[in-house]
Amino acid sequence: MQMFGEIPSFLIAWIEKQQTFWVASAPLTADGLVNISPKGVEGTFHVANSRKVWYEDLSGSGVETISHIRENGRVTILFNAFEGPPRIVRLYGKGSVHEFGTPEYNALLPEGTRHPGSRAAIALDVFKVATTCGYSVPFYEFKAHRTQLLEWAAKKEAADRTAELTVGYSSATSPRVQNGLKRWWEERNTTSLDGLQGVASAHVSDEVFRSRPIARKSPYEAVSIKSKMSRAFDLRIVVAFLAGILVTCLYSRLSLSAHILLYLD
Repeated sequence: MQMFGEIPSFLIAWIEKQQTFWVASAPLTADGLVNISPKGVEGTFHVANSRKVWYEDLSGSGVETISHIRENGRVTILFNAFEGPPRIVRLYGKGSVHEFGTPEYNALLPEGTRHPGSRAAIALDVFKVATTCGYSVPFYEFKAHRTQLLEWAAKKEAADRTAELTVGYSSATSPRVQNGLKRWWEERNTTSLDGLQGVASAHVSDEVFRSRPIARKSPYEAVSIKSKMSRAFDLRIVVAFLAGILVTCLYSRLSLSAHILLYLD
């Protein structure tokens, strides 16, 4: 193991080439739930300098990292090599949350640069860096980034944008759009699993969503979706076939019963 007080330049170059990372955090209570969140999506992680990193926190069903940072600030970000020489890197630091619509968020993500679904910028003031061997981590070949989350969020943002461009509408005072992203934040992202404060202001911001275009869906993701649809279609065929057999059997039994009754008469 090697320890550093900041991120060495050779590790910055390596970190910027990684396609995924993990964020670990936890509440202060002894029985609180420890959280580990996998992150991906190209262009969401940034190294500001050797002592500061930040990433776009995209919308999801939970809000654990934001809640834990609000309570205690403790965060560890982990990278590991899936290709090339083995390596594990941990960034230990004090986290801060800058929600969508705040000046700090807008300074990091000017209009048109945020990804669809981005609800906050999470920054980490790094005070310790650790590298370990990573000899037990297997090889995996990177194929492509997924766009499914971005597409889901873009549809919700479009619903919000339509309402917010209407004269007299305000997300701060009006009911949030039923199928919009701000309603999602309000209903699912304001409280953690342990009851801690999550999103506090993004859902009531009057800031209009203006996001960067979504990258073209990779062939791998398209194949995955087609395969899923194909499996669903195959299942419908099986159900229809079994239903047909059941109807045929019932019809045969009813016909036999009718013949028996006629014979007895």
